[in-house]
Amino acid sequence: MSSRNVWLLVASALAVTVATIVWYTTDAAAVGYTVAYVALCGLAWWSALRRQSPRDRGPWALVAAALSLWGAGNVLELVEYYLVEVPHLTPDVLWLGGYPVLAVALVRMARRRAPGRLRGAALDGMTVAVAAGVASWQFFIAPWLAEGYTVVESTVTALYPVADVVLLAAVLLIALSPGTRTAPTRLLLCAIFGYLGVDVGLNVGLYFADYAAFEPLNSVILLANALLVAAGLHPRRAELTRAGHQVPSLHPARVLFLGLALMTAPTLTLVSSGIGQDQILALVATAVCAAFVLARFTIAVREQERAQASLVFQARHDPLTGLANRTTLGDRLARQVAAPDAAVTVLYLDLDGFKQVNDQHGHDAGDAVLLAVAARLSAAVREGDLVARLGGDEFVLLCPGVPEDEAVRLAERVLHDVAQPVAFRGHQFTVGASIGIAARAGGAGEGAAAVLRTADAAMYQAKRLGRGRWILAEPALAG
Repeated sequence: MSSRNVWLLVASALAVTVATIVWYTTDAAAVGYTVAYVALCGLAWWSALRRQSPRDRGPWALVAAALSLWGAGNVLELVEYYLVEVPHLTPDVLWLGGYPVLAVALVRMARRRAPGRLRGAALDGMTVAVAAGVASWQFFIAPWLAEGYTVVESTVTALYPVADVVLLAAVLLIALSPGTRTAPTRLLLCAIFGYLGVDVGLNVGLYFADYAAFEPLNSVILLANALLVAAGLHPRRAELTRAGHQVPSLHPARVLFLGLALMTAPTLTLVSSGIGQDQILALVATAVCAAFVLARFTIAVREQERAQASLVFQARHDPLTGLANRTTLGDRLARQVAAPDAAVTVLYLDLDGFKQVNDQHGHDAGDAVLLAVAARLSAAVREGDLVARLGGDEFVLLCPGVPEDEAVRLAERVLHDVAQPVAFRGHQFTVGASIGIAARAGGAGEGAAAVLRTADAAMYQAKRLGRGRWILAEPALAG
């Protein structure tokens, strides 16, 4: 589904949600809400089952199952209200059943988008979840258990805050783990925190008024469902189930929530036992100590992040020129050729006369030439193109979406720019280049290695024909 249709879906759900809240007590609102809910469940299943990879299908099938359980609970509630009586608490069983199913889906997504990198997110998430669990017990669960209802009623009601804590722990794995965060991830996070916000709002509202006064807030769940389904329908939805290359970073909000979590238990203890001058002093001292500990923790993590980012850069870039290395080129080219309709052009470049400069004037002179060539190649390409050094005096230009005629003009420019003299310690060094061009049209079937070999073969053909020229690979070879 296109991005435009995804946002139209969200806008439609918002309109239905607002209408349901305004006319909450009418039969038309109940029927319209249920129809929209069932339609979203159908879209969720369609989104899950149409995926080609079973690894991608699994988490989204669980999301669809969770929405279906909640939808079935809504339908049973309507049946009980309008038609016949159903077994007591049956809708609650279905509603409660959706929480762990959705939590498992979120955990599986997190494991796929950040494989082997979830330890920090899991520890931080559990810290916040434990604090939320303690607060839920003191303000929601314990007061309800003291009301004197039957064991079944008290247990079912108490399970909702527990389910919220489980769902919170699961979504924090995604929120705190490394990975790409564009529209699909934001839609999913907004959906889950929407569910949690509704449940917390209803529980807090009971301190101020009867449940009926806040019952229309339940309608917001429809909008949260739409956000969750929209995440699964978005064109970039794969970011939720595919590993990314982003280096994890410590967001300031993460430190803030960890600080609040650390202060939750002491604060609740003082609130329940009474607050006096000594208690306030102890609480302030605890907060100050926690702030110092978190500051030291932040400094240590920042140092680790800088070291890790440096190692990642070194692993994927040439140490002399700072250009992409063979690994980065291979990954980028593989992703490009994997797209069925994506055209890509590769220019494979080898310097002419570089060996003489290196042998006669030393490696420092050779390095100066390589740095100058790298700068000129980077200036010649577009912003989205990739310039890589494969080693020695070999360079590759990866240009997605560039047709053959434009690639030829780029090769002519590169030949001209590379041939300009390089000044070094009073000397003027001049080198040339031989370039092989391989253009892969959209829909062609060859892989990344084949495209690179084709450009390499064309480059050697240019050298055999006299150097200082470009050769466009034959269509039979280029695809």
